[in-house]
Amino acid sequence: MTIELHTWNTPNGRKISVALEEMGLAYRVIPVDITKGAQMAPAFLAISPNNKIPAIVDPDGPDGHPVSVFESGAILLYLAEKTGQFLPKSLAGRIPVYEWLMWQMGGFGPMPGQVHHFIALENEQDRAYGLKRYMAETVRLYGVLDRRLASHEFVAGDLSIADFAILGWAWRHPRHKVDLADFPHVKRWYDTLMARPAVKRGMEAKLD
Repeated sequence: MTIELHTWNTPNGRKISVALEEMGLAYRVIPVDITKGAQMAPAFLAISPNNKIPAIVDPDGPDGHPVSVFESGAILLYLAEKTGQFLPKSLAGRIPVYEWLMWQMGGFGPMPGQVHHFIALENEQDRAYGLKRYMAETVRLYGVLDRRLASHEFVAGDLSIADFAILGWAWRHPRHKVDLADFPHVKRWYDTLMARPAVKRGMEAKLD
């Protein structure tokens, strides 16, 4: 059965298209044009109560019943549980996946997202304050990631949904004004993931 992916061409949307491709799940994209307020439509609100993309509808959910899931982190966990892929079986193995998934959700997403906001402002004074504040934190987070990847091939050991979550935002590093050459371990990890055929398909999937 085909999963519906309600999304737009954003880092959070790319997390899910990459995961779906890596997991070999059939899906079809239903674009939600956030530039025109489509995320506020009642039909989308019914599956995403926070009016944010992405959301999925799986016609073959638990016990064979349809289910909708919103919030990209929750979607990744659901898909990993559904397929038994990219999430270790043991609790000890899951802990770093949970840690780095939450690290992305709480920091390496909201902070670069603020950079996206302020860099687009026309008022130079407003831009300067916001960029100084949020770019410094974004660069710090890249440093945290670089230190982790200095001793780990992937963020949580084996390739996991945490990598897919972080990759969605690292994909936008040019927009963050971050040169991955300054973070060699992140660059190695990024290039490794982007070379994977399923990741490439997920990144090239038309989401808008």
